[in-house]
Amino acid sequence: MATQNYDLIIIGSGPGGYVAAIRAAQLGMSVAVVEREDIGGICLNWGCIPTKSMLRSAEIYHLMERANEYGLSTQSISYDINKIIDRSKAVAKQLSNGVQHLLKKNKVTVFLGTAQFTGPNSLVINDNNSKQEISAAHVIIATGARARDLPGMEADGKLIWSYRHALRADRVPKKLLVIGSGAIGIEFASFFNALGSETTVVEMMDSILPVEDQEISAFAKKRFEKLGIKFIEGAKVAELTKTKAGGEAKIESSTETIVATFDTVISAVGIVGNVEGMNLDKIGVKVERTHIKTDEYCRTGVSNVYAIGDVAGPPWLAHKASHEGVMVAELVAESSPHPIQPTSIPGCTYSNPQIASVGLTEEACKEQGLDYSVGRFPFIGNGKAIALGEPEGLMKTIFDKKTGELLGAHMVGAEVTELIQGFVIGKELETTEQELMNTIFPHPTLSEMIHESVLSAYGKAIHF
Repeated sequence: MATQNYDLIIIGSGPGGYVAAIRAAQLGMSVAVVEREDIGGICLNWGCIPTKSMLRSAEIYHLMERANEYGLSTQSISYDINKIIDRSKAVAKQLSNGVQHLLKKNKVTVFLGTAQFTGPNSLVINDNNSKQEISAAHVIIATGARARDLPGMEADGKLIWSYRHALRADRVPKKLLVIGSGAIGIEFASFFNALGSETTVVEMMDSILPVEDQEISAFAKKRFEKLGIKFIEGAKVAELTKTKAGGEAKIESSTETIVATFDTVISAVGIVGNVEGMNLDKIGVKVERTHIKTDEYCRTGVSNVYAIGDVAGPPWLAHKASHEGVMVAELVAESSPHPIQPTSIPGCTYSNPQIASVGLTEEACKEQGLDYSVGRFPFIGNGKAIALGEPEGLMKTIFDKKTGELLGAHMVGAEVTELIQGFVIGKELETTEQELMNTIFPHPTLSEMIHESVLSAYGKAIHF
């Protein structure tokens, strides 16, 4: 069996793997990608893209219910969950085909199958009963991650759903329990709640969206509750018993025990890195808590072997994986890429309302003993937000008092997942409060709140 040789092999074709492949090809390398399932990975086929399609359907349905507020009338509105799912599949398929085209255009060789290391620079690809041997000077592991199961509450696609089951839902739950209030849990809670599910979210931490600024989390919680979602914080699902009607959950907190029945449970309690079956231990790649240990340049400690994206640990975000892919491709090409700064990576939750953030939370600033200023601006003070019928939201900015450095930005409300990028660019350019104050924002736009929140941090807000 002849061995095919490449400059770079990438295991996994998700947003980290395929981006790394294209960038490496642009830099003149011969590149191979090994994919065991779907081109485009989990994000494109089972995560970021199809969920946003579904959430868009829920958003439109919610707006149709509010038609009278906009001077419009409707006879009756309804939805077809099968058509919603079909649309999400079609969107994902279109983008997957696009990624395949880009890989072909850039002359990237794609192998379908599972990869195992036979040495630090050599792999065997298993595809059904056939095997192929390939080697390269450099290898990137970009195998991603999968949903973590709670012991005794493993997803079965009937009572207990993982995100994969929720993305292929053939029914809308009547009584839904969501375990975990991170981005995945909140997005599914928001989607099914909008379609009429009686939704309860259980969170082990003391507040929902635990990685977000606490003021923003508290604001979001009130909005979710207003829309009908119930939250039980500082609690865990201690037991889940299957019944004829669905399941009976025993929910325990420090103050009480609640027993309630649900017909569907979505488990959204974190992810597990896909590290199995590659013989990582044989080549010396270190794995800790199911994730590969790396340095700031995604190096594993094994010469010329790198790991990027979810398999390499948090934050588990597609855009972080993509930038790591570019960074490693340029590193392999002996360029001088800059390591990614964790505080410059934006986080977005596409629920209703949306939540977005970048940089340090106010709690983190306090823990670090920083001297900081906080600016706040409510959506009710913005003309465009009122015209859109979306006056409930909050924008919060944090600056270093002495230097004017932007330390963090946090927001909740309509379209904040788009608005956050203004602050992300600002952080990358090392902008100060004065430069943001001097920037002219178009009117009427939601982006004007960026300006006002900065002005607010220094007692100069005009419209609040």
